[in-house]
Amino acid sequence: MKILVIGGSGVIGYKFVKLFEEKGYEVHYTYLGNEHKIGSSIPHKLDISDRVTTINLIKKINPSNVIHTAALTNVDFCETNHDLAEKVNVEGTRNVVDGCKESGSKIVYISTSFVFDGKMERFFEYDKRNAVNYYGLTKLCGENAVERSGIPYLILRTDQPYTIVESWQKKNSVLKVLEKFQAKEAIMEPSDWWNTPTYVENFIDVSAKLIKMDKDGIYNVVGSDFLSRYEWALKVADVFGGDKSLIQKISSDEFNLPAKRPNVRLDNLRAQKDSGIRLFGVLEGLKMMRIRMES
Repeated sequence: MKILVIGGSGVIGYKFVKLFEEKGYEVHYTYLGNEHKIGSSIPHKLDISDRVTTINLIKKINPSNVIHTAALTNVDFCETNHDLAEKVNVEGTRNVVDGCKESGSKIVYISTSFVFDGKMERFFEYDKRNAVNYYGLTKLCGENAVERSGIPYLILRTDQPYTIVESWQKKNSVLKVLEKFQAKEAIMEPSDWWNTPTYVENFIDVSAKLIKMDKDGIYNVVGSDFLSRYEWALKVADVFGGDKSLIQKISSDEFNLPAKRPNVRLDNLRAQKDSGIRLFGVLEGLKMMRIRMES
């Protein structure tokens, strides 16, 4: 199997590259600003908003699967920079889709819980989508482009991924809390933002199994706990031995951020059933992360 990972220098893309290389596949990956060699996998510099270059690269590599992980994921940046968010997350995705059409490749699109509005208790794969921030809207448009493409596809939605990261990669919520514990700084966490935090290695294992099984359609690949950011920080303290007195419960209104955060609980039973792999709750994921950090 020949794999192309779009966005291979990012956290999720990087983990896909490493896993598929370990399995002995021919792996190609793209990067934009962070050129880092990953084993024997083959790097390609690419701006996905460049339509011609994107389509030509996919045709040249001719992979069986294109895993599209590249995106602008900063929710507040997208809210205040619509043109750039549209250029990367929507037009860029359409370019990748059209490249897959011409090469006959299957597309695996990494999406988000933010395609939903949070108005139901639990969201399943094919529930009605209604984004309430611009980031979510661009990812919804990306899902639509994939679904309407007429080519084989797999959409994998996730939420608040956390893991150990490389020095050039964006820090996640857990690492930010750990840094504040170490610096003995106050940790302001909202009690009204709720997520299904997802341990990245667990996400990659489930996703890789679904890809290997040639599954199609949409899967919610998220952790098994739905909890507030405040509760999540307390669990980080439990696992890593942080000082809980540093954690302060606040309302998200105190941040005065431009983008609305919907409280979306994605149901992950379909992903667990079809992959045969259990998706971890927060405590288990954090314990796995701590073991990896200490090894």
